[in-house]
Amino acid sequence: MTISRTNRVLPLLTALLLSTSFLRAETVPGLGTANFPTTTHSPAAAHEFIRGLLLLHVFEYDAAASSFIAAEKVDPAFAMAYWGEAMTFNHPVWNQVDVQAGQAALAKFAPTPEARAQRIADPRERAWFSAVEILYSGAGSKPERDARYAEAMRQLTRAYPKDDEAQLFYALALLGKSEGVRDVPTYLQAAAIAKAVFTRNPDHPGAAHYWIHAMDDPQHAAGALVAARALSKIAPSAAHAQHMCSHIFLALGMWDDVVQANIAATTVTNQAAAATGRPPRRCGHYNYWLEYGYLEQGHIAEAKKVVAGCRAEAMQPGMAARARVAVDPDAAVVSSFVEMRARYLVDTGRWQDDVAGWKVDMGEALMPEINDAFATGFAAAQRGDLPTARNALATLTGLVPQTPATFDQAGTPPADPMRRVPQIQKLQLQAAVLSAEGHGDEAIAMAQQAVAAGEGLPYAFGPPSPEKPSYELLGELLLKENKNAPARAAFEASLQRAPERTESLLGLARAESAMGDKAAAAATYRRLLGIWKNADPDYGSRDDVQRNLSALSHAAN
Repeated sequence: MTISRTNRVLPLLTALLLSTSFLRAETVPGLGTANFPTTTHSPAAAHEFIRGLLLLHVFEYDAAASSFIAAEKVDPAFAMAYWGEAMTFNHPVWNQVDVQAGQAALAKFAPTPEARAQRIADPRERAWFSAVEILYSGAGSKPERDARYAEAMRQLTRAYPKDDEAQLFYALALLGKSEGVRDVPTYLQAAAIAKAVFTRNPDHPGAAHYWIHAMDDPQHAAGALVAARALSKIAPSAAHAQHMCSHIFLALGMWDDVVQANIAATTVTNQAAAATGRPPRRCGHYNYWLEYGYLEQGHIAEAKKVVAGCRAEAMQPGMAARARVAVDPDAAVVSSFVEMRARYLVDTGRWQDDVAGWKVDMGEALMPEINDAFATGFAAAQRGDLPTARNALATLTGLVPQTPATFDQAGTPPADPMRRVPQIQKLQLQAAVLSAEGHGDEAIAMAQQAVAAGEGLPYAFGPPSPEKPSYELLGELLLKENKNAPARAAFEASLQRAPERTESLLGLARAESAMGDKAAAAATYRRLLGIWKNADPDYGSRDDVQRNLSALSHAAN
């Protein structure tokens, strides 16, 4: 039987149409738009892949893995679905990787790198697979693998210069190459790449997201404000996308926006929890940022509700055990509560508040014990309860030497800035106790040591860590001893790292006023009133500022 040319060409055309039918950009409502061509012939698998890809770009790793697995089930030969699942176990910005889980995901496609490469006919998809194999090869240290992976992604962008996904994953690889320690030139390189993709596709969540991550420090944040305004609208269904906008807002001291972004993030999180029968989350990253935003706004009652909600969650049975080896406060609810309590006390100055007495079972969890001792001792020193303050200092002094082993056990890199925080907290508490004892100059010298211990620490891209900025503490101690000019300089230095932080602004205004610079003091007081325009009706700090501003105005007349 002779087959006509038309009959021979038709199947070929059909195959080509199928293989290229997913070259167009696809929008997933609530998550944004991406264009990642693949060789699957299944529309359902392609859709799940794009959904997983968009979730991957906004660090919703569990949900992304579910979508990639769904794509695998629809099309078991779909190579890129396994690539996607493996990618959910590498968290570059958070400096985390689960090598075994990544290897297991890849092994579902084929047992070895060689076997996997043989199964992939498309050269572009082989290049993507070749890159991800580096992350999970186990060859060399994590920094070495991250560097090789970044180079592989750079080569992929050269081979496929019009592939925006390659550009974005290269930008993300550059962020990860810093191993959790901000390298500004590399971050700015990643920002330029992400911004260029955003210009071409302003509905791509990864473009806005990585642009934000690369510029979320006070010196550069204004350059990514466009991305921050865009991301929440691009991906309203992704909690991390909602929160991520607040990285830029916080770095710029835009407290109303910080609060709204984290209300949105907690709402999305808890709606997802309710849909699966789980209770709402009252602790963790988004709630901590929300608390901080409320405190800066002067919404103390709302901040206290956030702390109380986390306390209730932390008091549930078994929570202390989960915090035992955690060094990141977000990793366990007990750790999160202790951090929130410290933040509340330090930023309100309400040392007699009942929050000072709120406790939960910490078991043998070292980092919560350290944060609890600091907050308890600092509050006690401020209210003149020297026995409690000294006991807390003794506890903290005994705990700090244990931190290196705990960080090592948690797998925290030696250069991670968190390792230095407990020692800084000890110096700060020593300064507070010395001041309460009446040793003003010694207290100032100790606070200067705390400042020196924190020099060189990268910006924490979030609420200050430790909770009390050392420059702010130094400024307060200098002001207490009527050393107004150096106090002013200390508060100005504090505001360089924490723009529009109200506690530092208040100290600055007092120092300016004490120096007789009434115009500067009045301007700073007006900045505070602008921030506190909708503060709680009984917010005493706002009333004090208004009185001081009125006094300055009368003196000027």
